[in-house]
Amino acid sequence: QLQSQNSSFVTCRSQIKCSIYNMQIMSLLSAYGDKKIITLLSYLSYTFFVLSSGNIIGSGIFISPKGVLEHSGSVGLALVVWVLGGCIAALGSLCYAELGVTIPKSGGDYSYVTEIFGGLMGFLLLWSAVLIMYPTTLAVIALTFSSYVLQPVFPNCVPPYMATRMLSATCLLLLTWVNCSSVRMATRIQDVFTVGKLMALGLIIMVGMVQIFNGNYEALTPQVAFSLDRTPSVGQIALAFLQASFAFSGWNFLNYVTEEVVEPRRNLPRAIYISIPLVTFVYTLTNIAYFSSMSPEELLSSNAVAVTFGEKLLGMFSVIMPISVALSTFGGINGYLFTSSRLCFSGAREGHLPSLLAMIHYKNCTPIPALLCTATIVILCIGETHNLINYVSFINYLSYGVTIAGLLYYRWKKPNLYRPIKVTLLVPVCYLMFWALLLGFSLYSEPVVCGVGLVIMLTGVPVYFLGVHWKEKPKCIYSFIERATYVGQRLCFVVFPQIDPIEIANPPEWTDRSSGRSSFSANS
Repeated sequence: QLQSQNSSFVTCRSQIKCSIYNMQIMSLLSAYGDKKIITLLSYLSYTFFVLSSGNIIGSGIFISPKGVLEHSGSVGLALVVWVLGGCIAALGSLCYAELGVTIPKSGGDYSYVTEIFGGLMGFLLLWSAVLIMYPTTLAVIALTFSSYVLQPVFPNCVPPYMATRMLSATCLLLLTWVNCSSVRMATRIQDVFTVGKLMALGLIIMVGMVQIFNGNYEALTPQVAFSLDRTPSVGQIALAFLQASFAFSGWNFLNYVTEEVVEPRRNLPRAIYISIPLVTFVYTLTNIAYFSSMSPEELLSSNAVAVTFGEKLLGMFSVIMPISVALSTFGGINGYLFTSSRLCFSGAREGHLPSLLAMIHYKNCTPIPALLCTATIVILCIGETHNLINYVSFINYLSYGVTIAGLLYYRWKKPNLYRPIKVTLLVPVCYLMFWALLLGFSLYSEPVVCGVGLVIMLTGVPVYFLGVHWKEKPKCIYSFIERATYVGQRLCFVVFPQIDPIEIANPPEWTDRSSGRSSFSANS
């Protein structure tokens, strides 16, 4: 009945195939016309490189250096943690690249866990991500943005509570509108603000290198850098890695839009090989610049490291630092909105969320209901985020480990499945060893925080069985859902994506266990 309502409600443009497998590609084609496909491939490769580095380089590099130094206990060990943190992110990215081309579905962790372990496990990841991880992370980044924008206006005091919340909500609504209007506009914003962030970090690095050239590198000499006032415990080292890993978070976001990448076998590894080493290099040099200009005591006493750095070295130009952090967080919000809405879209497509969230705008091919859902949840969470931040980190790394463990299980379960990218077994094993140590010491150090995080995740179990697994619901419930879906379609001008008959004749190489659909699996 909904399908007939869709056809009578609005007709998609005949020249644009609004398919769930190519929303972004079709938007780009409509913008670029009949340009050669090689131009599109080059643009997409660059776009997804920017998406990766743009999401990784966010507010973390301006927050985490203090925590890494505090837990590691020395400048030298802190720099080692930053480098190794990038190596761990690279290992995880390579594992996700294999999963991305083996299970060619957007949605990242959620889609892979659903395919490998079934609907319940996938729903729990989706539940925790939609309910906690993304709303809280977006709220924190938005609040960071508003605080740094308002800091020059209130130089001698903390910006007012209500002003920061109103500016955060305005920023979120603006970027939600941009993502609803045009995928091309959203990726352009991501491009511009990523370049702006790299330029800001480049300024920090350049000033730091000038300081080193002038002989201000005492804190970086081996004798001083590795001198320990106290010997850090293994738990403290684990917490230092956790702080650094927060700054690297976002390395898996490419997999949330895998279906929108042309030739992912080539473009996914390319984005990883370029963006992760670049981010690691930038982060390490940024910390070297901090240590060349500030003593460890100054850095630990600062609540805004980049601002303290600017005030000490840039003089009248120190206002550049708050503006740079604002640019960084603005681009970070845009990237998180882009990818989190695709997660809601994927969840609705699998039947784990309301079907309205699986619909796209009839003309712009953007998932407007999913974007509005994400923005609404974020705005509601803005005032209550601080108590959830610790839970977010634990659930985030739990999902990483479960997903990469699923990679090993999938290899055992389907050894003959064609894998365009197949990493050596040592890569997931090394990552899981690191993950087990990090998670184990986190549980040992913060049992209450981790326990509450698990409880929040497990609240999704009854929701799954009542909302997803229970098929024989009363007719009144189905009537209400149908009516609400129809009203949502009329308000947002959205329809179910049109499926290409070619894709039906040549289905992708995966089996959807949650919905019972099976498709071809190639044998190698």
